[in-house]
Amino acid sequence: METRPVVRMWRGAVRTERIAEYVAYVERTGMSEYRATPGNLDAWILTRDLGDGLTEIVTVSRWRSLEAIQGFAGADIDVAVFYPEDDRFLVERDEKVRHWVQA
Repeated sequence: METRPVVRMWRGAVRTERIAEYVAYVERTGMSEYRATPGNLDAWILTRDLGDGLTEIVTVSRWRSLEAIQGFAGADIDVAVFYPEDDRFLVERDEKVRHWVQA
């Protein structure tokens, strides 16, 4: 049986003046680990200036299966994965991620 790719999405927000620094940090940590995990198809970082001094950040990754995501996230794939310096940057964060099946 053919399985459809799964899209994993997470969002947070940082102060706009720190967005370039945070994007570089996420590239070195989460994005690097996403892309190195077997079963990852691709991954992106999206940003959106909210106009109030904050910039929203969304990470989007595509995976071959829910099981492949476990290689990155562990057994509970709905819990967001954070890195040691995230607290320095994030002023808002989702503790859970969303998973979507690609149609």
